[in-house]
Amino acid sequence: MNPCDLTAVEARRLIGAKKLSASELLESCLARMDAVDPAVNCMVARDDAAARAAAKEADAAVARGEPLGPLHGLPVGVKDLENTAGLRTTYGSVIFKDFVPEEDQLIVRSVREAGAIIAGKTNTPEWGAGANTRNAVYGATGNPFDPTKSAAGSSGGSGVALACGMVPIATGSDTGGSLRNPAAFNGIVGFRPSPGLVPSDKRPLGWNPLSVLGPMARTVPDLCLLLSTMVSDDSCDPLATTIHGNTVRRPEDFAVPAEIDLASLRVAVTPHFGFTPTEKHIRAVLAEKVGLFAHLFAGVDEATPDCSGTDEVFEVLRSVAFMAGMYERVRDTPELVGPNVRANVEEGLTYSALDVTKALKQQTVLYKNWGRFFEGYDVILSPAVTLSPRPWSELYPAEIDGKPTRTYFHWLANAYAVTTVGYPAISLPVGLDHAGMPFGLQIVGPRGGDAKVLAVAAALERELAGDPRTARPVPDIAKLAAAAPISAMPGFMGFD
Repeated sequence: MNPCDLTAVEARRLIGAKKLSASELLESCLARMDAVDPAVNCMVARDDAAARAAAKEADAAVARGEPLGPLHGLPVGVKDLENTAGLRTTYGSVIFKDFVPEEDQLIVRSVREAGAIIAGKTNTPEWGAGANTRNAVYGATGNPFDPTKSAAGSSGGSGVALACGMVPIATGSDTGGSLRNPAAFNGIVGFRPSPGLVPSDKRPLGWNPLSVLGPMARTVPDLCLLLSTMVSDDSCDPLATTIHGNTVRRPEDFAVPAEIDLASLRVAVTPHFGFTPTEKHIRAVLAEKVGLFAHLFAGVDEATPDCSGTDEVFEVLRSVAFMAGMYERVRDTPELVGPNVRANVEEGLTYSALDVTKALKQQTVLYKNWGRFFEGYDVILSPAVTLSPRPWSELYPAEIDGKPTRTYFHWLANAYAVTTVGYPAISLPVGLDHAGMPFGLQIVGPRGGDAKVLAVAAALERELAGDPRTARPVPDIAKLAAAAPISAMPGFMGFD
């Protein structure tokens, strides 16, 4: 096995035991990038010299017998929405195509201080708008199971880098499913934590819970290891509420998945939360997959919380968030802004204060509906995404099963149903769908049930690993290394 294909937990153990050097691991990751990235275009900015220098210093720290951080020597991919000191950060925007930050964003600083080595920046749609990872700076990112198809997004570059073994851990963010959607499409694990668990120093609307930061990895234990370095009560984020003098969010509570008895759990299963446009194919796949492991639980019912009005609430509140960050750019330089960002701002300008008030009131109703629902269930299982990966040349799915979608992000409704109420959720890879593409199972937990979601996901991951119908799928690395570069495909560079 190449070092780059080791789990993060195993690689970190070997580094601490002096059986693997950080430099050896990094060189393996860089070699995988060189071999495979031309086919998928996920790792878009690199400073190999700086990474090698950091790895060399990590090795020296081991040799000196110094205390080692939980991520010591592990290469990490950083989403290109997150500022990295000294490394180009574009947000997928031509306005910032040459921008090099002077300081790390909090999440980057946290993983760096935990010993991680920044291996590169991972591709994202412009400003994270939409779940098809393509932009006018770096072009499109292809799915590692079929580079002509979408890697989803907006953390698509991170998802592909993980699936291909370029890095063992990666950062991401999530509004309408941007951690979970690419995890589902690329056969890896992505976790949307409760708002405030991973503090953000960059969100323009500090009290808005729609957007969160979070971890991505190939396995649940790897994801937990990374998450534990991100968790804190940092006062920069008003959603990281705390009790003065006490620590509420403790890294040790998330570093290792807790043990849980699946046979004690009552589980609700829904293909569509009562309103999402989930395609028939994916509904059938969900039923088949759950049928293979339903016996593990105390009880499984097809049931869903009352999600009435979720589309309308999310559309309004998403637009408000985009107005906060993008209004001036759309107003002043519309020619430098892509269609998804423009659509959000233009939609936001049509709403009144009354519209926003109604959306916030209905969001509260939905939150309470979900709370009552979880009085009878431990977790909800659903497809992470409403459809199987489609070509990245399609800006967004305009129809599903022949029916028009409401918006360019309507196909993300299985994810934003959860976003709207602020509950924690993970996408766990469960084999392939009928088209031979990865299938992501979304596991949703109760309010504040982050540790519970991770425990269930880890236990289920262990149970499913031995069955090829449910084990995590792995792309054909040799085939990708021999493939023509994605940059040669028509429409590679641009917004649409």
